[in-house]
Order: sequence, then structure tokens, then C-alpha cells
Amino acid sequence: MLAILTTHPIQYQVPIWKALASRGRVPFKVYFMSDQGLAARYDPQFGRSLAWDIDLLSGYNHEFVDTIEGSSQSSFLWLRLPSGFTRKIVADGADTLWIQGWQVAAYWQAVHQARQQNLPIWLRAETNLRSTSHGWKQMLKAPLLAWLLSSVDRFLCIGEANREYFVSQGISSDRLARAPYCVDNERFSQAHDHLINRRRELRHHWNIPPDATCLLFVGKLIEKKRPQDLIDAANLVMARRPERPVHLLFVGTGEFLDSLRANSSVVFDFDANLSRRRDNYVSTSFAGFLNQSEISKAYTAADCLVLPSQATETWGLVVNEAMASGLPAIVSDACGCSDDLIKPIRPDLCFPVADTAALARAIESFISRPQSASEVQSLISNYDILRTVEAVEKLYLLQQPGLTKHN
Repeated sequence: MLAILTTHPIQYQVPIWKALASRGRVPFKVYFMSDQGLAARYDPQFGRSLAWDIDLLSGYNHEFVDTIEGSSQSSFLWLRLPSGFTRKIVADGADTLWIQGWQVAAYWQAVHQARQQNLPIWLRAETNLRSTSHGWKQMLKAPLLAWLLSSVDRFLCIGEANREYFVSQGISSDRLARAPYCVDNERFSQAHDHLINRRRELRHHWNIPPDATCLLFVGKLIEKKRPQDLIDAANLVMARRPERPVHLLFVGTGEFLDSLRANSSVVFDFDANLSRRRDNYVSTSFAGFLNQSEISKAYTAADCLVLPSQATETWGLVVNEAMASGLPAIVSDACGCSDDLIKPIRPDLCFPVADTAALARAIESFISRPQSASEVQSLISNYDILRTVEAVEKLYLLQQPGLTKHN
């Protein structure tokens, strides 16, 4: 049995577990260390309490394990395991342990315990060379990380930048497998098909002008995401091409919300009392937080997604969601997904992070040569849940009835 250890039910991971279960080729069980996302909890970056509004637990074998849980979800010590975790999963029938990163202490504990039990270890993580710091803290951490990586038998690489990181750490190619980062493409594609006839209605609801190119931002309105860059670039485009109106649609909340409102002409706001039209500022709608069952409305209403994030954006799965909905994307070169989803097909839609003039040029390039929904969906079909499920099945079945450990 494959034991899958993860922090909590995550909307991007659960479809993988469900697909694995439905195909029935790999016996597995998911071990959750927290119920975050199931019951409403306050998210300080969103500035509100939230819980995902889609089914995250049915259709696969899972269990919530006992953990020592800290108060801060951003802390390395958020989750810790008791000493007997791997003895428990071996008693459950586990012969392989799969962890989802190294961001919490519990993953390190699991690796240590699994080595003592001689369990093969798999790792799927987001890190890439751009997102990795190079200061003194990283130097102190390097020997510990080298130990963890040397303990791993198979690395499931989410994309090209992630694979390059593991290669840079001396991981041999025979320990690397392609398991692309993915969302439930079918769910987003079906939602788009269901909503497309309501596109005009959706745009009208958010006061998006019918003739405007609507640029969509989805995410927390925080420094890492650089939402102000989109406003600055849109103002440049508006000044250079006044004949082609541009409109911004922000989905999300966070600490930058008020400053974004102050730097745009607000024609719609989820707080109805805050709409304020201003001359010579880009026309903007603030939709607020949209849960998983609602987000497809924004993907259908918009013309292009923009993700200006800095290097701590290890991938950017909103790009997958958008593309599965037939929506093209413009992303900064700091985003992990840029190497896979943007640069190989439309390098003109990838720009140097923090360069608002370059972002403006990318927006103008999109306006001049938009991508069709079918073109975008064809590309993202290579980053589908089935590709990752097939990789997991292949790895697990190849190591049966046993796995020769790497030297």
C-alpha cells in the first residue's frame, strides 16, 4: 500500500487521490495531519475566514492522524508527528511513503521514521531554483536538506523548473519522474462550457465594458503576488492605446486591497459602498473572494489572466485553472509555471518580474494576437490529473514486489 502523507485536504491534490482510487491500480491511503480547509478558519492573508465549498473527502481512503499542531500555519512547527507514525502505517499495510514537501517538521519526522522502517520514500514538492533563497539561512539549512533529499528514492517533478532544482542538488535522472502540476481540468472546462452563454451577463454584473479587454487577477492581494504591477502596466497600455479599452477584474482580498482601490477607477466593488469612478485611472472591478464553486464565473467573464508574482510563486495553479477554462495567461518569469505553460508557446506573454513596462508590452502583444480557447485547452491537456496518476501508477507497480534502494 502507498501511504500518502499531506498537511490537509487541498483542492488541488484531492482530485489526484480520487482519480487514483477510481482507477484502482494502486492500493493507497491518504493521511491528513490537519482539517484546514474543511471548517472555516481565519486566513490572515485573505483577511477573512474561509473553507472550501467543494467535496474534499469522498471517493478515496483517508484518515486524519494525531499530530501536535502549532498555532501558525506558516510556521515550520505548524505540524509535528508522534514517534509511532510509520509503525502505524506499516501496520495498515504501507510499503511506501509519499510526502508532499518539506515545509513542516512533520515531513522531516516522517522521513526519519520511514528510514528506520526501511520504507521507500517518494517526494513531490514545488521548490525551484528561483524560489530558493541564497542567504546565510539557506547555507545553514543546506546540510539538513541534503540529508532529506538523499533519503528520498523517487522525486515526482511538477515541471521543468522543479526538475532543474533537483538536478542542481545532484539527484540522478533515474530518480526523477514527471508528475506535472495539475488541477481538475475537466471540472473547469465543464464549468466554462456551462457558463459561456452567460458571459455577457457576468461581465455586466461586474460592470466590465462589453468592448474592453478584461485582464483578470486571481489570488491574495499581498506583496508576493505584486497586484499593483497590473494596475501600473494597464495604465501604460491605456495611455498608449486609448482606442482599445482595458479593464481589470480582481478576485481576492488581502492587505493591498485599499491601496489598489485608491489607484484605480473602481466601477464595481464587493463592498458596494466603495465604488468610485476616477478620470485617468484604469477601470477596475473588485469581486472579492470567490470560492471554488464560483471562480469559473471570473474565468468566463475575463479575456486573459495575469499573474505578476515574484519568485516565491513556485508554480501558480490559477494559471492551470484559467487555461483549463480556455483563458490565456500572461505571467512573470519568476512564476514556476512559466517554463512549462507560457515560454514554450507564447514567450511574448512572459515578462521579467517587477518590470511593468514589459508587462504592458505583453498585454499589448496579447491584445494584438489573442489565443483561442481551444489552443489554450490543448496545451493544458498535457498538465492533467491523469498524467500524474499514470506516473504514480508506473512508479508503484515497477517497484513491486520490491524496490532496490538507490546507492
